[in-house]
Amino acid sequence: MHTNETMRRSLQLSATAALAAVPLAIGIPATAAADTPADSGVDGTYYQAILNPINGSGGKGQLMIKVQGDQAWVSENVQGLAATFQNGPYPHVQHIHIGGQGTCPAPGADTNGDGIVDTAEGKPAYGAVNTTLTTTGDTSAKAATDITTAPSGGSFKYERTITLSPETLNAMKDGSAVAVVHGLDPATLSPQAQSEKSNLVPELPLAATAPALCGTITASQMTQVPGGGVDTGGGATSGVEYGWVFGVGGAAFVAAGGAFAVSRRRDGAPRK
Repeated sequence: MHTNETMRRSLQLSATAALAAVPLAIGIPATAAADTPADSGVDGTYYQAILNPINGSGGKGQLMIKVQGDQAWVSENVQGLAATFQNGPYPHVQHIHIGGQGTCPAPGADTNGDGIVDTAEGKPAYGAVNTTLTTTGDTSAKAATDITTAPSGGSFKYERTITLSPETLNAMKDGSAVAVVHGLDPATLSPQAQSEKSNLVPELPLAATAPALCGTITASQMTQVPGGGVDTGGGATSGVEYGWVFGVGGAAFVAAGGAFAVSRRRDGAPRK
């Protein structure tokens, strides 16, 4: 029987080899989203969300959005999420959801009894993805599962100016928009959940896309995210180069023969 160290090395080599076979230019083309901060002065409408843990993620965060016209300056602090896999920062896709009840799902939304409220089970509460909070490029729903442009690591600071759709703007105004950060530590999942695939990207494990933080976006009197919320983290683009963690678009994950699924059983005892 191989030791854990031998297994880790084998899986890492498999994932690296699989990534080499994936074309590099598979990312979604960038939109006209602005990357220049628009946070000078106090003019504009401010919104905030307190990002509370969901699915036992143990994380927390704060999100602040300043809106001027259709331009939004987004500032966010996150900490306490799943930090690494295969020695690389864990990518956490994050979105503004609309069209639901404007709330975060309760544990009772877990209809299949696997101990996790997955993305589909949470949809009635928070709705569908309309805006993706990426580090670069596309910010539409098309980029919802692009882990190559997701902020990464257990703690991170995110700051970007983007263009919001009329639908997202209206949802923020009426209080029905919800911010959701995805990505759980697979070692904390039940055995049933560990064996399940994502219902967004079937090539990925459930942990990769299951919600980890959630908060309703509300009007705010504050004009900036309180400081000191994050102890570590390398900024909005930190760790993007480790997109192979789950495979670029899922392809490397498949080619690696499910390295993530195997390794997660070696890294810690699952939650009973």
